[in-house]
Amino acid sequence: MAKGKVATRGFLAAILSTSLLVSACGGGTSQGSGLEVIKLATQSPLSGAYANIGDAIRQGANYALMEEKDEFAKLGFDIQLFPQDDQGDPKQGVANAQLLVSNKDVLGVVGHYNTGVAIPSSVVYEKGSLVMVSPANTGVDLTEEGKKTVHRICARDDAQGPAAAMYAKNTMGVKTAFLIHDKTAYGQGLGDQVKAQFEKDGVKVLGYEGITVGEKDYSAVINQAVSKNPDVIFFGGIYAEGGLIVKQAREKGYKGIFMGGDGIDSSDLANIAGAAVEGVVYTSVAGDVTQTEVGKKWAADYEKATQKKPETYSVYGYDSMKVLLNGLKEAAKANGGKKPSREQVLEAVHKTKDFQGQFTKVTFNEKGDNQFAEVFIYKFENGKQVFVGKAE
Repeated sequence: MAKGKVATRGFLAAILSTSLLVSACGGGTSQGSGLEVIKLATQSPLSGAYANIGDAIRQGANYALMEEKDEFAKLGFDIQLFPQDDQGDPKQGVANAQLLVSNKDVLGVVGHYNTGVAIPSSVVYEKGSLVMVSPANTGVDLTEEGKKTVHRICARDDAQGPAAAMYAKNTMGVKTAFLIHDKTAYGQGLGDQVKAQFEKDGVKVLGYEGITVGEKDYSAVINQAVSKNPDVIFFGGIYAEGGLIVKQAREKGYKGIFMGGDGIDSSDLANIAGAAVEGVVYTSVAGDVTQTEVGKKWAADYEKATQKKPETYSVYGYDSMKVLLNGLKEAAKANGGKKPSREQVLEAVHKTKDFQGQFTKVTFNEKGDNQFAEVFIYKFENGKQVFVGKAE
């Protein structure tokens, strides 16, 4: 894929760190350079329980942007990252979205991590014609509401949920299941899909219960699950709560399989669950970039530039930004080389076809879903995330 000129690693590492300090004000031309400013935002949790993955999305997006900064400068544009901390909170996401829409230099957004934040924020983007490319949102409703601005490069829960359930039954021999969800748009949405597929395939669902995000003791629900001794406990939710549930279930003597979706796709699951993480299986809509030699090199270069090991969603933040940058270039070209409008960028991004990212290929359908999105299986072994393969 076309990446433009990549700066030397030392220089890239320096600008990666300084570029995150961009100002919320200003506009027009970059002071002293004569270049027109274009800001591309990220929206993800940079503080709180989900900051590990939220920061990986930001870092991946920023790494992609900095690779192309010189190329955009030659076109007359000072391309800047404008990162926002949505805190995994819908109200904060909406407030940030309003700030982004009000800033005329912001022409696109990479985000979010939580579907429950993305859906209300996308209402604001739609009103402001601000295109969004999500690296991680799987909730079905996000692209079913008919918003033109909404796009995602990952698979939806109606692909992930059935894939998880079928893998549990066909590969792991599961006959009984107890499902727990976190009552969010993402967690319950995924749980609903898994439950429906289990019931379709004859796996007996022994319970389906919700928990409250942010609590520390889930004994009430775990006691119910453990007492029924299911072959699998499936959790629809995020790693902060998932790690506690795994740990507490094992402490109460549960010996069966623990499984979840992409919400527990984080190295922090092991930090929270400790030794109890061993054997946890999960699906993810993000694949393992290190499965190829090219991908291994990308991961090594990324770590040298950012001083952080890539999380699974680092490359999806990267690819989402690459899709946005490609659309921006196409829009500028169609606009005679001048700074394009938001509507022009939106149109160009929406027309993305057969764009090869670092990991995934992208073609958006009319709804904004990626026709090449896939689902993958992982498990924890010796405290590490191990790629199993594609969910077939």
